[in-house]
Amino acid sequence: MRDHRLLIWSIILLSTGLLGEMKITPFGGDFRFSLGIMAYFFGLLWFSVPVLATGIAVGAFVVVFRIMLGMLLHGIPADEGFMQHMPVFFYYVTFAAIISLLKLKANVEYHVKVAIFGALADIVSNGAELLIRFAAGTPPHMTAHETMLVVLVGLLRSFFAVGLCNMLAIRQVRALGEQRQKELERLMLINSDLFEEAFYLRKSMSHIEEITRESYRLYRSLKTESHPGASQALHIAEHVHEVKKDSERILSGLFKIIQQERMLSKRISIAELCALVTRANANYGLLLGKSADIQATCDINLSTTEIYPLLSVLNNIVSNAVEALPHQGRIQVQVDLRDDSILFSVTDDGPGISADELDLIFHPGFTTKFDAEGNSSTGIGLSHAADIVRLLDGDIRVRSAPGNTCFEIRIPVERLT
Repeated sequence: MRDHRLLIWSIILLSTGLLGEMKITPFGGDFRFSLGIMAYFFGLLWFSVPVLATGIAVGAFVVVFRIMLGMLLHGIPADEGFMQHMPVFFYYVTFAAIISLLKLKANVEYHVKVAIFGALADIVSNGAELLIRFAAGTPPHMTAHETMLVVLVGLLRSFFAVGLCNMLAIRQVRALGEQRQKELERLMLINSDLFEEAFYLRKSMSHIEEITRESYRLYRSLKTESHPGASQALHIAEHVHEVKKDSERILSGLFKIIQQERMLSKRISIAELCALVTRANANYGLLLGKSADIQATCDINLSTTEIYPLLSVLNNIVSNAVEALPHQGRIQVQVDLRDDSILFSVTDDGPGISADELDLIFHPGFTTKFDAEGNSSTGIGLSHAADIVRLLDGDIRVRSAPGNTCFEIRIPVERLT
């Protein structure tokens, strides 16, 4: 932390000293207008540094820097250089004292107010420097024109420094907003995956319940007949019942997570959801080493509460299209309003699906995808998508030919909005 503060101080000291040599001397003599004060004011506003201590440090550094520069470049003796540049110290200290007194760092979001008070501090500090020069016996010649010049330069330097702070703050906020948006999209995709798992677990729950009932019926039947396997049947029924209870707890936890996320994002526009799918799968294509040009066109202005079901369906279909592309290709997601339904069309220019496979692609476990070691994928992606579409009272169809495969999902508007 201490090293970090020393680095910031070094930046402020060096930038103020070096930019201070970019100057004009409107009154002749040693009084100057320079760019150094803009770097100094910007440093006080932007960095977390003690204002008054920084003002003293900068004032002392600038005096020493100018004395050394005069000695090296012009052969000016140190004592003479000190008398020339010593009044500058009071400029920087006065400026810091006014900034600290007005608490401008605490009100930096009020840009115009800070700029005006910064200009006032600049003008008053110039006055303090001129008074010291007058007391030291080197008073500059001042007229009304020169006085107006002091005011104008103070305003320009102050508004420039505040404007630079404001510009950097806006860029920082935008970068933070983009980062948060990416994080939100990542969380939405994770919740979409959780929804898929919860959906299948809920389907399995009905099967587990049926197995529990059948096991108990078997136990009662065997017990009536005094069969020696009755106790084993009861043991199986009890174990299945425990599996059911554990599954219920897991399902409850999954739905709790999903519902919490829904509380944070109750609705999302369908256009925004499609854009999320295209961005995620464009990145997925890059991960697979494929150049996938994925475009989304949404001609409706509707939002949906069924974020995760719809996200799961579209993500499954578009990711399958990406995987089907050889090395590069184009995928188009189109959303239209047809009568009382919303029609989602996902079209790709991949190799297509054979006629024999078209009737099987929505069957659980059917797959044409194998990894490098010959292991098949799960084959539940499209069957899962079809199950969710049916849950939303919709239907899903596919037509395919080489170079043109199109999945169409039609869901009633009332089920999505």
